[in-house]
Amino acid sequence: MLSKICTFYIILTGITNLITFAPMKESYINIKVKLDEEKVPHSIQWNATDSTAQETQEAKAMLLAFWDGEGKSAMRIDLWNKDMTMDEMADFFYQVLVTMGDTFNRATGKNELVNDLKKFANEFHSKYEKMEYGNKK
Repeated sequence: MLSKICTFYIILTGITNLITFAPMKESYINIKVKLDEEKVPHSIQWNATDSTAQETQEAKAMLLAFWDGEGKSAMRIDLWNKDMTMDEMADFFYQVLVTMGDTFNRATGKNELVNDLKKFANEFHSKYEKMEYGNKK
């Protein structure tokens, strides 16, 4: 691993420029999943080197996705523990859909599509609540 700054000289059309590159910083996200005898998640714990949280965090569910640029496909890991309720899962999906819209907005600036995704998230959550509780909630 490079421990010092690397310096390169580049000659462009007769002009010499000095470019300095600092070594890249590495960050780690650690996920620990404890499984029961049937390989169902019992607990999900995570921490990250750049997190503001000092302690390992507990989670009832996680969705982790990677984009394979060469294969043009998403690879993902979706886990939830057996203690997660349907209400918690519905809230989790609602929040994930909304924040996916925020991420898509930062990446593309396509506000119309972001609004559509957030509208869907609201309709999804409302429909869930009507299916579960009717007009009680």
